[in-house]
Amino acid sequence: MTAVELLETGDAALQAGRWADALAAFERALGEEETAGALAGVGEALWWLGEPRRSITYHERAYTAFRRAGEAARAAWTAMWLCLAYKADLGNQAAASGWIARAERVLQDADPDPMRGWLCWTRAFETTDVELAQELLERALELARALGDVDLELCALADLGEALVVMGRVEKGFALIDEAMAGTLGGEYTRLDTVVFTCCSMLNACELAADLARATQWCRVADDFIQRYGCPYLYAECRTTYGGILVATGRWDDAERELTTAVGMTRDAWPAMHALALARLADLRLRQGRLEEAEGLLEGVEDDLAATLPTAALRLAQGEPAVSVALLQRRLHLLGEKHMEAARMLELLVDASLAQGDLDGAAAAAERLGELALGRDRDHVAARAARAVARVSLARGEPDAAIPQLETAVERLSRLDLPFEAARARLDLARALANREPAVAVAEARSAFAAFDRLGAAADADAAAAFLRTLGAAGRSGPKQVGILTKREQEVLHLVGFGLSNPEIAGRLVISRKTAAHHVSSVLAKLGLRNRAEAVAYATRNLG
Repeated sequence: MTAVELLETGDAALQAGRWADALAAFERALGEEETAGALAGVGEALWWLGEPRRSITYHERAYTAFRRAGEAARAAWTAMWLCLAYKADLGNQAAASGWIARAERVLQDADPDPMRGWLCWTRAFETTDVELAQELLERALELARALGDVDLELCALADLGEALVVMGRVEKGFALIDEAMAGTLGGEYTRLDTVVFTCCSMLNACELAADLARATQWCRVADDFIQRYGCPYLYAECRTTYGGILVATGRWDDAERELTTAVGMTRDAWPAMHALALARLADLRLRQGRLEEAEGLLEGVEDDLAATLPTAALRLAQGEPAVSVALLQRRLHLLGEKHMEAARMLELLVDASLAQGDLDGAAAAAERLGELALGRDRDHVAARAARAVARVSLARGEPDAAIPQLETAVERLSRLDLPFEAARARLDLARALANREPAVAVAEARSAFAAFDRLGAAADADAAAAFLRTLGAAGRSGPKQVGILTKREQEVLHLVGFGLSNPEIAGRLVISRKTAAHHVSSVLAKLGLRNRAEAVAYATRNLG
């Protein structure tokens, strides 16, 4: 075949989703003659085959070749692709900003009409300003319909829907997302990457709204696409985001499976998504009370924006509320408080401020959370705000003011299928009722304990049991047995009981430090212990 024929063969294979065939054709074409089209083709095939770094390298070479050949439109298109790849695959915001700026400049002296909508859409993806993104996506949607560009229309619909969900206009946002998903997976698209873009927007919106039912429905359809064409990126994205939704809705065993898969898949290929998967798994570990494991997962990614919330929660749990407050305030400044993700951060900021003894700071954070809840058409933000206000009232010694807020929070969080948050609000309610209605307080605390115990939230279950004992009710008398220790784990527990550190345990047992840390974490999890101090106490009581 000639180089031209090989390019045509490669393009046809890309259109059909035969990525290995496309790669082979484009590489043969490059062997005949290094052209911009062949370089871009190799780059696209590599991305679909799960090699984003090599894909970026080839796209950058293709961009340069298109520029030298005077092909402004194809150079701009390649620059937009690089913007998307640097942000989504590598988490490099600076490079993403640079490439979209380059695309816009390249098209300054060309006729940009057919591409202006895609420029708007790419700029919306790149920006961190959600209101600007909304404006750009509305413009992209107008241009798509005027030009009859169905792929742009579907992508703009999905991303506009996600932007609306981010700003709390959940019902309207999901209406657009569902429309985009129906059109995309019904086969209206002409480009296979349209499926990737719309699915990712859908998943992100579902996680923000903790909408498990919708995510499950559309993930099944997306998985059909993955099985047919293969797309490691979309598969990893589905596992990561779906795992986060499962954590929020209390399906922790399923979440463990999805997130462990995502961590393994993304380790070398997609650093941005890898950090997100680690953060989601660390969030699960924190809810389970497994602090050492959470710390290990976050090691090396603490500065990633995706890891801010679990890192701040970990620091608070480790008795460093000032560090937690600083992390949250920094992230909120970057994120902007109109973003729905700010709700959980403000809620944690209230708790961290209270732990510092800063009642004024806690009250200010609760007020900001209440303002965020205004005008939103789903009420998990309002439920978080109610609990935050109530916790400030409890800290001020005003339980009567806290009770109605906590009753509201419990009802809403339960209805929204957020069992961990609902149980925490219920335990707060029990504390507020303790002096006024002790019998009711016992009932609420027992309900909270049962929920924590069912979920596997060991630290919170211990806290509920301890509170029940202060009320004279039966609480758990000791750590919950959730497994039988292996012989090696018994040896590790003995050494922990003697006060040995992980490196010292590793040396004593002639194992690696990583293996020692794993054994310690396993012992803590099986015995329902929160930290090494509790493990020392347990060993002293129970081991000879």
